[in-house]
Amino acid sequence: MLNKELLEILVCPVGKSELRLEGDALICTSCGAKYRIEDDIPIMLVDEAELPEGVSSPEELNCGQQETPPPAF
Repeated sequence: MLNKELLEILVCPVGKSELRLEGDALICTSCGAKYRIEDDIPIMLVDEAELPEGVSSPEELNCGQQETPPPAF
């Protein structure tokens, strides 16, 4: 089982968003990337993440990025 303290400090390596524990994986609450856990060790490599449906490469992940509205003049 993953250490609770470790889970509290881990973030998505793409955009630093929070992760949630789901079964044997950590899932980014922003982009949906899924990072597997092996022998209680989270594999936080973006290239090894399971990408959400509709995303074909890590470069397409929109994690923690919010569109900034244009400045009002």
